[in-house]
Amino acid sequence: MKLNPVEVFSDYIAKQGLKNTPQRHLIVDVFFKSDKHLSTEELYDQVRAVDEGVGQATVYRTLKLLCEADLAREMHFGDGTARYEPISDDSHHDHLICTKCGRNQEFVNEEIERQQEELAARYGFVLTSHRMYLYGLCSNCRKKRRSPQ
Repeated sequence: MKLNPVEVFSDYIAKQGLKNTPQRHLIVDVFFKSDKHLSTEELYDQVRAVDEGVGQATVYRTLKLLCEADLAREMHFGDGTARYEPISDDSHHDHLICTKCGRNQEFVNEEIERQQEELAARYGFVLTSHRMYLYGLCSNCRKKRRSPQ
């Protein structure tokens, strides 16, 4: 049975002695419905589109709580902006990141996963987690680079 992240978050903040406010609930709802990696500013903008009364500090603190509850992960793609993605049991993936426009393409490759396990075993490791970021230029940026302006 897959756990509902909103329920897990509600349980987590209750155990921390915090209140489950409507603002926190909205932030969590918007975050988990997003289909991309969000910065705090992007999440703030999306939340404010629904409720202008939510403050930026509340968004920041709620993201921090989501990370502490192991429901979100802070990501750094090399552009100086922290972004966040939801964590779920089936969410493992790697990233291709364009160094020009910041495009982020998630992918899963079972052959790479198998090779990582074999490599770890060869050196006496048991993998508990990993993250792979591959940096380069996306096809759009390569086209722009070749075409005369």
